[in-house]
Amino acid sequence: MTPRQLRVRELNTGACRALLARNTIGRLAFSFQDRVDIRPLSYVFDDEWIFGRTSPGEKLLTVRHHRWVAFQVDEIEDELNWSSVVAHGPFQILDEGESAQHRELLAQARRAIREENPGAFSPTDPTPERSFIFGVAVQEYQGRAARFVTLED
Repeated sequence: MTPRQLRVRELNTGACRALLARNTIGRLAFSFQDRVDIRPLSYVFDDEWIFGRTSPGEKLLTVRHHRWVAFQVDEIEDELNWSSVVAHGPFQILDEGESAQHRELLAQARRAIREENPGAFSPTDPTPERSFIFGVAVQEYQGRAARFVTLED
């Protein structure tokens, strides 16, 4: 029998960015007082930004006042072969009422979201209730990957 071993390694920034770009579902973690919450969200990754859409609710009320969030995305083959990235940064709602730079960011978010979901913002929008566009300006990446490998002599 060939010996095997679990190897866990840190992912560099490029590998973290690539994993975020390959996927479209992640989990947003945020905190308020002594409570941490995690919510699954669809997203797109574009030029150091995580963009998405969300519905009104408790999550938005919380992150407007406590903007620093974590966003996690995983690729799991099985319990011994996986990759995971956690991106950290400030959460912000993107709307028309801000500066020219903010409006450009909103336009970038809309383009990126439409590339992933061409029906977004149209009469055939599958999730029109997700009326708020958000962005997370990624400032830190942390990633790890595990592989079960065969040991060579």
